[in-house]
Amino acid sequence: MGAQASGPDRTGPTVRESSRPRAEQQARQPLPARRRLTVRSGYGIGRLILAAAGVVGLIGNYEYVLLFPTFAAYNVFTYFTVQSAIAAVVAFVLGAIVAFRRQSDPQWLDLFRALVTTYILVSGIVFLTIVIQSSSRDYSIEVPWPSQVLHFYIPTIALLDWLTDTGKARLSWRFLRWILPYPIAWGIFTLVRGSIVGWYPYFFLDPAQVSGPLETAVYCLIAVVLFLGIAAVLVATSRLSWRPRSRSDRSSSVPN
Repeated sequence: MGAQASGPDRTGPTVRESSRPRAEQQARQPLPARRRLTVRSGYGIGRLILAAAGVVGLIGNYEYVLLFPTFAAYNVFTYFTVQSAIAAVVAFVLGAIVAFRRQSDPQWLDLFRALVTTYILVSGIVFLTIVIQSSSRDYSIEVPWPSQVLHFYIPTIALLDWLTDTGKARLSWRFLRWILPYPIAWGIFTLVRGSIVGWYPYFFLDPAQVSGPLETAVYCLIAVVLFLGIAAVLVATSRLSWRPRSRSDRSSSVPN
């Protein structure tokens, strides 16, 4: 018996061709890529660390003042440094959230960041000046670690964050008009409150520690120059790092 040759009228085993392309298509699908740590997310992590450092510094500062029985604990919240540090913690957290989600900041966030960065830098400079001048006034000021964190470390790192961040918005020079309202309101409140309770957070606001109103006015004028000068530097650096922004970013920004 010989083997029968298959002719055109004979059929072999049935093969389902439709299942093969589907299996190949599934096999060709790339595996989901692992999420890499980008520079932008690195800024987000750094801002969260700054926020945590701010919280630790605020708590440490409050616990430090409790060691002085003659110091009213609630007075600590009238310091410009403490108020600006609280605002800085909020700005760091918001900046971190945005950095994790998008490549560029909305303008409203960088307006807030520029305000906060200006305030904490001025606080650090004023505190350093007070510490230096204390030696000429026959008293010394202790600088514990919470004060170092709030006055020196956080402002310095926040400035570096601003200068090196390429995702910040381009600020208008009109932003400078928003710098002084809060410090002026704080100064008026502090002077009025001080005249009532007999306590001032800074020596140059205390009539008993200055030669007269003129000296207080000079110190306040110096503070105004510091506020505007630092804010101008922040605006200038934001314009140097300008890059085209999408229409969605422009529509979501607030007027400056």
